[in-house]
Amino acid sequence: MAKWGEGDPRWIVEERPDATNVNNWHWTEKNATPWSKERLHQLFKDFKIDQSDIECVVEAVDKCQGEATVNNRKGKLIYFYEWELVLKWSGQLLKNSKLSHKGKLTIPNLSEENDLEDVEITVTIDESNDESETLKQFMYNVGRDSIRKQLGVYIKELKEEYSKNLILPKKGDEGGNSINNASLNDANNARNAAQKAAAAAAAAVATPKASDSSKVGCKLDVRTLSMTEEFHCNANDLYNALTKPDMVSAFTRAPAKVDPVRGGEFVLYGGNVLGKFEELIPEKKIQQSWRLKNWSSGHFSNVLIELEETSNSTMMTLKQTGIPASEYDAMKTNWHRYYWHSIKQTFGFGTSIADSL
Repeated sequence: MAKWGEGDPRWIVEERPDATNVNNWHWTEKNATPWSKERLHQLFKDFKIDQSDIECVVEAVDKCQGEATVNNRKGKLIYFYEWELVLKWSGQLLKNSKLSHKGKLTIPNLSEENDLEDVEITVTIDESNDESETLKQFMYNVGRDSIRKQLGVYIKELKEEYSKNLILPKKGDEGGNSINNASLNDANNARNAAQKAAAAAAAAVATPKASDSSKVGCKLDVRTLSMTEEFHCNANDLYNALTKPDMVSAFTRAPAKVDPVRGGEFVLYGGNVLGKFEELIPEKKIQQSWRLKNWSSGHFSNVLIELEETSNSTMMTLKQTGIPASEYDAMKTNWHRYYWHSIKQTFGFGTSIADSL
């Protein structure tokens, strides 16, 4: 066996009383999943985000699915974590009705592969109206940054908590604790920096500049579209045309992914149109979180389609809120062209039975 200071250090047996994991060469692992779940629930319990006359609160974690592990290999710590989170939030406009509006924040992939600023956060609301849309835009423009800072606290604390005892001291370490102490000090410094950054961000949100007070944090100019269209079919046929995968593929003339259940996703026109079903009432109502692929990351409009069957036709009413102002004119044209006209042409819903005789 090689003497100390000679040969490949991987094969040198250090003078350690426990003779464990010499030179930290072997793979060791700690399961950080239970701790992570508990800490994420703590970080997003009654987490307040406010500015001027807007007050929003992340009430709790609704879904926390994933895992986290920390590994030591060749004296290096490697962190693996991958989480899918859904957070429940509520908000109110303090100077208006003070009614509480509720929604959800979805984080589909928090992992070590993505930088915090690249983590996708989707903002949705349960019911769409002028007040709730204002709150939704506030959470999109201001709230997401606060959420990312809380996620940063989790990541820093994960590295602090699980750096302990994975890197074992080697010969010459004073008291056998120098590496652990250094790792702990680095983690503490990182944690303090993250907490200070979060506090500074909260202070900046709470005390906006006077010139920004009228904008209530909404950088994105949005508009609302309303339209009514008549279809010569019963309400069930029109509802199916909008929700059945084979019928959607038929009128879009392309493969379509459609999962017509609450929370189910849809992807149309080669991925250019996508979103989720928020509420479905057969023959009556379809509510969706709806976006175009080229919109700002994480921004969804709210689409509400209501059907009312008459004696010889079905009246369809659409209301879409949260449309980027620059897309408004094209959006109105494209609903008619790619949805209503195409549905009528494909299924013959544009001509009544009496007219065809």
